[in-house]
Amino acid sequence: MLTLKQYRYNKQYIGYLLGLICPILTLLVLYLSLYSGENLQSFFYDFWANRQISRLLAISVLPNLVVFFIFIWTNRLRSAQGVLGSTIILAIIVMTIRFII
Repeated sequence: MLTLKQYRYNKQYIGYLLGLICPILTLLVLYLSLYSGENLQSFFYDFWANRQISRLLAISVLPNLVVFFIFIWTNRLRSAQGVLGSTIILAIIVMTIRFII
C-alpha cells in the first residue's frame, strides 16, 4: 500500500522530467570536468568534429539507470515508467545521430 507521500511522487511526468534532467546535469558535469577553461560551444564542437557526439550523449544517459532503480526499489513504478520512456526517446536520438554521422 502506497502512502500519500509515495503516491505524490508516483507520476509518469516526474519520471519523464527526471529522465531528461539527469542527462543534462551529466553533460554539465562532464563539461566542467573536461573543459572547465573553455566555453560550452567548443566542448560540443570538439566531440562533433571527432564524431564522438553520440558516445557523449550515450554516456550522459547512464545516470538514468540509477534513477530508474531508485524508483523501482521504492515502489514508484509509474515514475520508473517515465524514466524508461525518456531513456528510450534519448536512445532513439543517439541512434539517429550515430547513423547520420
